[in-house]
Amino acid sequence: MTLPDILIPTYRQMLGALSAWLDKAEAQRPGGGAENLLLSRLVPDMFPLSTQIRFACVQAQEGVFRLRGEAFPEAVGVLLNEGRNAAEAPGSIADAQARIAETLAALEAASSDMQAVDPAAPIAHALPQGMVFDLTAEQYARDWALPQFYFHVVTAYAILRAQGVEIGKADYVAHMFPYLRPGTLPGR
Repeated sequence: MTLPDILIPTYRQMLGALSAWLDKAEAQRPGGGAENLLLSRLVPDMFPLSTQIRFACVQAQEGVFRLRGEAFPEAVGVLLNEGRNAAEAPGSIADAQARIAETLAALEAASSDMQAVDPAAPIAHALPQGMVFDLTAEQYARDWALPQFYFHVVTAYAILRAQGVEIGKADYVAHMFPYLRPGTLPGR
């Protein structure tokens, strides 16, 4: 199994779940009530839901382009800046859904010709504050790309739950239900 074989399906399934959670939020809060959720936070010093969604999209795209050894497309920078400024301009649920759809399309395009990545390939990962991490591709995927992506997805899930959106574990692991052995679902 290659690193792209792990990352891309994971990004797809969890971004799909995030999109479904937003659909549920809209259904449960009609008339624009879901839009108010975009500024919700778990605690005052964390980014709001609108940022968590955008940063999940950024992390998915960055992971793929970094492993491909390619510069990030302009769209990733736009998305990153939107996320940084989302407390002032959260956008709408439709905007969030569009960012998820754009990210899924970018992942699909990248995966169509993505070659196996040498797990030992060096990756220098620089952060805006000046810190640089020297990792192998495998370490980057395992220790940075997936954890950072999941941090933002799980934080979005927690914000929605904390705000009373009725989602649960089944919504989080919806991608598992195709593997469910018939007749083993409790209560049915």
